[in-house]
Amino acid sequence: MVRRSMDAIGQLAQVELTGRSSLYRTAPVDSSGPDYINAVVGLRSTGTAYDLLEGLQRLERDALRERPYRNAPRTLDLDLLLFGDAMIHSATLEVPHPRMGTRAFVLVPLAQVAPQRVDPAALRAVADQPCERLPD
Repeated sequence: MVRRSMDAIGQLAQVELTGRSSLYRTAPVDSSGPDYINAVVGLRSTGTAYDLLEGLQRLERDALRERPYRNAPRTLDLDLLLFGDAMIHSATLEVPHPRMGTRAFVLVPLAQVAPQRVDPAALRAVADQPCERLPD
């Protein structure tokens, strides 16, 4: 499902996929349930951050994503981490993603796709969080 979703992101209007990380298995944060599979894609977009968010949310709906409660297990969770150098703080979107700097499952794959966007000190700070790279 994750690899198919990465491909689907590249098919969104106004989007060009520029990179993709390996897949990583991690335990859920602040909840119980099965492990998650995480990844990061790099892309170029000629649309707005809100256009991209709308496309990502459409892909989540297509995967029958439900949001019964915060951090609930879900079929697909697509987060907009960064949008160039934009700083966006609105009711529907916060970029950079507010918790990305504290989560290995975000920083480790992001460092594969955009190493210049990840502070090495931040990677060291999350080194104790299990993040298992899966075979490609």
